Amino acid sequence: MADYLKHKNYFGSVEFSAEDAVLYGKIIGINDLVTFEANSVEELQQAFIDSVDDYLETCMEVGKEPNKFFKGAFNVRTSRSVHRYLAVIAEKKQMKLNEVVNKAFDFLIKNEDEVLN
Repeated sequence: MADYLKHKNYFGSVEFSAEDAVLYGKIIGINDLVTFEANSVEELQQAFIDSVDDYLETCMEVGKEPNKFFKGAFNVRTSRSVHRYLAVIAEKKQMKLNEVVNKAFDFLIKNEDEVLN
């Protein structure tokens, strides 16, 4: 069971507000905050599709890149023991620590791609 929405290679979160008795979400991985809401799953799916289409159309009209920019570098915080363990793995495999971490990312993405596609 998926807890996200997908349209045109964009993903949307799915949340529920008990207080308001409404389903809502936002488009993930874009440069702006675009939200949508509805009273049923079917309406939420359509609201998400409409939001993505409207956002992409607006971006095209104003000449704006819709996708969030990622530079490819970020800090990863972990425990000392995990850091040490990864450093030992890297040394044993004659790799840099960054290569070990990227292999782990590749594994995660490969397995997640099967779920997301």
